[in-house]
Amino acid sequence: MEKAQSFHGASQENQGCKTFFFNMLSGYHSVKLCNWLLCNSFYELDSLALNLVPGIIPVGPLLSGSQLGCQIGSFWPDDSTCLSWLDKQPVGSVIYVSFGSTSIFNQQQFDELALGLELIGLPFLWVIRSDITNEALSEFLDGIRKRIADHGKIVDWAPQEEVLAHPSTACFISHCGWNSTLEGISMAVPFLCWPYFTDQFQNKSYVCDVRKVGLGLNPDENGIVTRHEIDTKIKALLSDDVIKTKALKLKEMAKKSVSEGGSSLKNFESFIEQIKH
Repeated sequence: MEKAQSFHGASQENQGCKTFFFNMLSGYHSVKLCNWLLCNSFYELDSLALNLVPGIIPVGPLLSGSQLGCQIGSFWPDDSTCLSWLDKQPVGSVIYVSFGSTSIFNQQQFDELALGLELIGLPFLWVIRSDITNEALSEFLDGIRKRIADHGKIVDWAPQEEVLAHPSTACFISHCGWNSTLEGISMAVPFLCWPYFTDQFQNKSYVCDVRKVGLGLNPDENGIVTRHEIDTKIKALLSDDVIKTKALKLKEMAKKSVSEGGSSLKNFESFIEQIKH
């Protein structure tokens, strides 16, 4: 873990934007060969961007893992014990922390995040993938688990849609991957945005500056998001009724788009008809 880069910083953001730009360019010629270009979004959420891509078909939000009774797109087995733990927490009290399948920390950043979550004094559910832990980090996590046993829970992987939909979940500290962003939007959960690379920085800007359903976590001069930054932003987010209201409106828009007569459902039905013919 000592060799891992800091989780967040201006230089990393610039590099992420460059990588995203070149990936888009490299995929441009492949896109031109497609008969259909479907995307996991919905028109009411992202109309300005969608209008820039001729022929794109938004059919999202693509949720339904829990409805189908099976894991959809999970990289690791879900730890469903976190759901029974959530059942025991007060409504709107739990901070959910998950950074997806690729993000990593260095040890100092792990320390600051753990201390920040303890500082706020609210129950939290923290997903820490077992594939990124070494011996030193495992010992660190054992100590954290003992200290937070009365108000926190750490799991390897969580059934995220169900966690975000749970009435106890108050906010989502997220890397702003697009799937996670859509899931949070669809469940009306306010965001604390902590992007790692590529499109996650654009998604953060969209969440915080365009739709205004979250706040960004900013690193200090050493590229570390401190415990005090985490504590301050969580308190600000949970006390912001405007953000909560906007999040509820986005949830209704998302639900309407995949309901009868909604834009995404119409697009999907049209796509099926085109395939048939």
